[in-house]
Amino acid sequence: MECEHGYNRFEACSKWNEQCAKPREQRSHWEEACSRSCEQCSQRCEHRYNTNERCSKPCLWRKRSVFPLTNQGKAEGFPSLGKLYPLAVGQGFRLTKVVDGVVLTYDFQPTLMRNWIKVFVLALACFASVDAAKRPNIVLIMADDLGFADLGCYGSEIQTPNLDTLAGEGLRFSQFYNTAKCHSSRVSLLTGLYCDQAGGAMLDRGATIAEVLGQADYFTAMVGKWHLSKEPTDFGFQRYWGHLSGATSFFKGDNTFRFNGEKYEVPETLNGRPFYTTHANGDFALKFLDEATQQKNPFLLYVAFNAPHYPLHAPEADVKKYDGMYDGGWDKLRKTRYAKQLKSGLIPKKFKLSPRPTHVPAWDGLSVKEREWEADRMEVFAAMVDVLDQNVGRIVAKLKEKGVWDNTLFLFCSDNGACPFERTRGRYLKPWDPKSYWTYDASWAHAGNTPFRFYKQNQHEGGISSPLIVHWPKGLETEPGSITRQPGHLIDFMGTFIDVAGAKYPKQIGDRKIDPLMGKSLLPILEGNEREPHENLYFHFGTDRALRQGPWKLVSAKLGRWELYNLGEDRTETQDLAAKNPKRVEAMAKEWFRLAKDVDRLKGRHLNPVKDKLTKLNFRKDTSSGRAQK
Repeated sequence: MECEHGYNRFEACSKWNEQCAKPREQRSHWEEACSRSCEQCSQRCEHRYNTNERCSKPCLWRKRSVFPLTNQGKAEGFPSLGKLYPLAVGQGFRLTKVVDGVVLTYDFQPTLMRNWIKVFVLALACFASVDAAKRPNIVLIMADDLGFADLGCYGSEIQTPNLDTLAGEGLRFSQFYNTAKCHSSRVSLLTGLYCDQAGGAMLDRGATIAEVLGQADYFTAMVGKWHLSKEPTDFGFQRYWGHLSGATSFFKGDNTFRFNGEKYEVPETLNGRPFYTTHANGDFALKFLDEATQQKNPFLLYVAFNAPHYPLHAPEADVKKYDGMYDGGWDKLRKTRYAKQLKSGLIPKKFKLSPRPTHVPAWDGLSVKEREWEADRMEVFAAMVDVLDQNVGRIVAKLKEKGVWDNTLFLFCSDNGACPFERTRGRYLKPWDPKSYWTYDASWAHAGNTPFRFYKQNQHEGGISSPLIVHWPKGLETEPGSITRQPGHLIDFMGTFIDVAGAKYPKQIGDRKIDPLMGKSLLPILEGNEREPHENLYFHFGTDRALRQGPWKLVSAKLGRWELYNLGEDRTETQDLAAKNPKRVEAMAKEWFRLAKDVDRLKGRHLNPVKDKLTKLNFRKDTSSGRAQK
């Protein structure tokens, strides 16, 4: 274990930032001037002052509870459970535990040297009696190909009342990042590492959240899309139902479905209704929650919906619910969503709506027949998101029914931005016909990623920006319905879960040597504090790449020339500043290549230099024959 300033547990750190031991409503927080120097910090203090300067910025300090030991080795107010860490020599021991979802810290100081053995024995007894029920349960839900603006609470007209309620009671992130691609986002979510750093789909250098939490006595279960090598039960999940493939028929499934490591034959009906993967994911999530809540230990449930990934399949009644909703087209929809984002405060008014790109046709320029076809397929997409939300509601209801809702850390995100790829087959079949295989293209994806540019696979904001909703009644200290503008990334989930679960990040699992954790805990943000941000956020998929440093972002699409944006002033990436800042471009490009080579271990063509011109993008294909054609 290390303190936030890089000191190990046997060294003294001059800075304290612990939770007070009082209940949340009784905490006494106060501000004081931070006049101490940070010479004991390994590099720089949290306010980014150099180590030889004084930090005069006011900062929030919290009391730490000190329990002096008597000669009998007893401590007044001594907690009965927790985890023990030695302080500096001569200072005693620190005990941390989670109570009602809040991380508390206790310091023990012996009055006499002969009490050291008593302290140690007392702490060991405490460590041995860890009460797992005080640690939060964790439910992590990932949607598939859901755009930034596809939920009601992120600007959409699609009916998502359950997720909207969670957002209204919890916390929304406006700058949360994925990796812009299905499988790479799953690697980062599971391991806290960048995709290739973890060994890609093989997970050769990564430990999963299931393996780490399992070692901390969590019950671990997964439902849904895997899209990596082997099976979830090979990587720490004690229960699993779902498909190993990257895409599947929602009505018929495929031959990759598994149930706890065994082949699963997809039935025609499940629990009294026609098989549909989104409902089935909900069914098995409830089944695993029934198992999890019968045990004393806390649990991790990871639900990876394959909706709204193509093929665009949905039950007929759910599709007809949106009949006529999209007859106005994508240009109008995008403006409507942007206006809703501004009104809610999700997007500041200074961030302008990015223009429609040349590869997306104007809605009014389409024929009547093409407008009907385009509106129809967006109706199906909306129905898929609607049904996903229905099943989120079922999961929430089950958690409440079991009496575990208040101490459940609940998170919802997406693996990438909306998908631009036209791969339609069976255009003239109905979308509730299992033989159909509709998709939509960049035109609706452009609206799905409002107000940003570009899509899935691209490392522009439209490709990597995900909704993130966090709900945790006993642990979340932000105001209900708050929006945080602090950046976060999928790699941060691992560190967050380690913090709240009292788990330990491993150096090796079996024959896998595990890379050092890249992510940083989101817990300070959940507690309502400013988190020390990532120095770099690195992005890569195929020939798309990006690097974010503070507000500055360097990005290239399909090996096109580097573009530079100041996201603090231009989150929608409309003003390219590369020509005005060549030295910054050069320095950030050098850092991207360093991370790509030394950390992410990229080789060959993945390290090719960018071109000196932008690469033209085009996604539009003719489907009038019934299938997509160039």
